[in-house]
Amino acid sequence: QVQLVESGGGLVQPGGSLRLSCAASGITFSIYAMGWYRQAAGKQRELVATITSGGSINDADSVKGRFTISRDNAKNTVYLQMSSLKPEDTAVYYCNAQFLQTIYWGQGTQVTVSS
Repeated sequence: QVQLVESGGGLVQPGGSLRLSCAASGITFSIYAMGWYRQAAGKQRELVATITSGGSINDADSVKGRFTISRDNAKNTVYLQMSSLKPEDTAVYYCNAQFLQTIYWGQGTQVTVSS
């Protein structure tokens, strides 16, 4: 019933840009905090950015100034605009939705930054 479906991943050159989308269904989207997380090969999953139902944003230090999270409640979609991409941004990017103690995850989309 509940689905978070990421899209927009792919191969991009260093310095390039990419926009990820996460379309949610089966939840009252507007009340959920939404987030993006990533997991590089051999590493732990880490926070990239979150946006609350009220629009408050928290970014990881590693992406500050380069990535922008946003949400469109009318479309039940959260976005991650990524720019100035670096090879170390290579990871599987996961969409997350949280309301109180209820948490959902998408299945992830691969982002590879390479020449």
